[in-house]
Amino acid sequence: MKQILIIEDDPAILKGLKVSLEAENYKVKSQSDGEMAYQAAKSDNFDLIILDIMLPNKNGLDICRDLRKNGINTPILMLTSKKEELDKVLGLEIGADDYVTKPFSIRELLARIKAILRRKENTVNEFSEYSFGNVHLDFVKHEAEKNGQSIKLSEMELNILKFFIQHEGEVISRDKFLDNVWGYNTFPTTRTVDNYILSLRKKIEDDFSNPEHLITIHKGGYKFIK
Repeated sequence: MKQILIIEDDPAILKGLKVSLEAENYKVKSQSDGEMAYQAAKSDNFDLIILDIMLPNKNGLDICRDLRKNGINTPILMLTSKKEELDKVLGLEIGADDYVTKPFSIRELLARIKAILRRKENTVNEFSEYSFGNVHLDFVKHEAEKNGQSIKLSEMELNILKFFIQHEGEVISRDKFLDNVWGYNTFPTTRTVDNYILSLRKKIEDDFSNPEHLITIHKGGYKFIK
């Protein structure tokens, strides 16, 4: 049984999430205090963390950042409001795997949870390591380096890079990313893809505003160049 940690301080949202997830046969634990949630996330082996941004004592962005700094690679699904666009991008940059904007439907949330857990179970395919430019990726160890220095990439970011590598030189549309990397195409938007690409560029490109590897193709999508 998959175990999920919900970190949310709104009692109504927390109760609704807990009931819905348990109805889907997930084992659920919950925390409403940021610092206590961080300690729980470090000490228990969860399959997924659902993480709100606005929390007492330690906010969600700090929790995400500190978990990744401490080598905790549990997939993180962040909950954000419509007004937190910058927080969405920052969350992706510091290691979140996906996000859902409030208000959200339970159907949307469950679809994203299932997709994240499915990706987690299928992270290794025909190659385990790959290098391009000054970047080295280890898909088995979930590690990445640039110029010999460790960089933090979320599971989703690694999956996006793997898909890029598998289709080197091809123009990949945003919809194709949603269909093949996310594994569904109903709820995410093409803006979701753009946010992830921007986050990746900031981490792996020498100049993210003038990328050498993750290239934008006008009206087409993106292309990876080694």
